Amino acid sequence: MAYVIKDSCINCGVCAGECPVGAISEGDGIHVVDEATCIDCGACAGACPVDAPQQA
Repeated sequence: MAYVIKDSCINCGVCAGECPVGAISEGDGIHVVDEATCIDCGACAGACPVDAPQQA
């Protein structure tokens, strides 16, 4: 299961910097996860200050 970024995202970009496979990019007001690239490691969830990344 890939991670998704919930609406609580504050667009800080911390999650993108933690993703080891580059699956997270800046979207329209929030960051988004490329589900095909995500390896479900949870690094983004551990780094996010508002718990926006959640397992889909």
